[in-house]
Amino acid sequence: MADALTGKVARRLLPFLMLCYFFAYLDRVNVGFAALTMNRDIGLSATAYGFGAGLFFLGYVAFEVPSNLILERVGARIWIARIMVTWSLISASTAFVVGEWSFYLVRVLLGLAEAGFFPGIILYLTYWFPAAQRAGIVGTFMMAVPLSAAIGAPLSTLVMSGTNGWLGLAGWQWLYLLEAAPSLVLGLATLFVLTDRPERADWLTVEERARLVARMAEDHRSRPDRTAHLGSALRDPRVLGLGLVYFGLSTGLYAVGLWLPQIVSGFGFTTTATGFVTAIPYIVSAAGMFAWTRRSDRKGERVRHVALPTVAAGLALIAASQVGTPLLTIIALSAAALGVFAALPTFWTLPTRLLSGTAAAGGIALINALGSLGGFAGPALMGWVRDATGRFDAGLAAVAVVLILAGLAVLRLGRDPNRDMASSGAAENA
Repeated sequence: MADALTGKVARRLLPFLMLCYFFAYLDRVNVGFAALTMNRDIGLSATAYGFGAGLFFLGYVAFEVPSNLILERVGARIWIARIMVTWSLISASTAFVVGEWSFYLVRVLLGLAEAGFFPGIILYLTYWFPAAQRAGIVGTFMMAVPLSAAIGAPLSTLVMSGTNGWLGLAGWQWLYLLEAAPSLVLGLATLFVLTDRPERADWLTVEERARLVARMAEDHRSRPDRTAHLGSALRDPRVLGLGLVYFGLSTGLYAVGLWLPQIVSGFGFTTTATGFVTAIPYIVSAAGMFAWTRRSDRKGERVRHVALPTVAAGLALIAASQVGTPLLTIIALSAAALGVFAALPTFWTLPTRLLSGTAAAGGIALINALGSLGGFAGPALMGWVRDATGRFDAGLAAVAVVLILAGLAVLRLGRDPNRDMASSGAAENA
């Protein structure tokens, strides 16, 4: 942290935002654990499961840009509360799907409900933290994802095993119901915890508010070349290029995340053991994410801190598709997860270096929307390959190629002298 004021703001906002994202991600990917028994109970093939799991992202993409523009207009406090309450209710309703079509419908609706949460928080953090500090701040916030998976993996399988048969419901049904409840509570709490802008932060002293407002105004002035108009941002090739990079990262994140429980279960582990083994890559990733984002802030460099772990993740997936033994596969998948999670927080400093105002709201949402299509493509590809070959190897290799191309694309964007994305702005804000 740069100083006491930054630390005070971070202590106020980050723990709550991380908790919200913890349960958001859990509600998004607990379908991977439910699938261990749900697919059999409701008759889902691997292709149907992969397609339905990925459908979340089509609903998500459809409402992404409008949702972020609404947040910019009405404020994060009200809009994040709306998102969390609606997604919790829809996530809980997944407990009552009865076949392919009801599963598809609920996944689309869940995506529509959650659209705007993540890019909204990324936008919200730009109101409070200057560019030079942002990789570490975003990295801390995004640690909620691997922590959610690391804690949620054994928790989800324990819930499924321990509740199976209660009140006539299967364990996977209780999984959806119980894990949706915290999001509902947190959504209501958002109305009382979040503050829309520094100017309204009554938990800061008058002097602290004035310093923070001045700091953020100076941070904005130090980047006069940033795009401020929505239309320009949506047509900006830099925004589209970053969207394609994020497509690659999302493809890797969700292809592995939504199928990892079934990959591990295929080695012969019980449902409960699968949860504990699945947690391993995410424990590794949480530590790596923390260290790598702080290195990016310390070095004042962004592009290579995105490209290198992205390419490394692709190479690790190629290794996972070839090694064959459970131990080596888990090690390779852990390395792949580490690469993706290390790249993601620093990646999100790149669009905020280019955009401001309404353009930031729309541009960040568009990048997230384009990238989230990878969340559909990755799981769907893995399901199709699994049904076609009976194995995951070719699917992992295909996802690896997408990741490697994404890493090389970041380097290409960073070499363009007209695309100022490499520097963190540390010098400007020192």
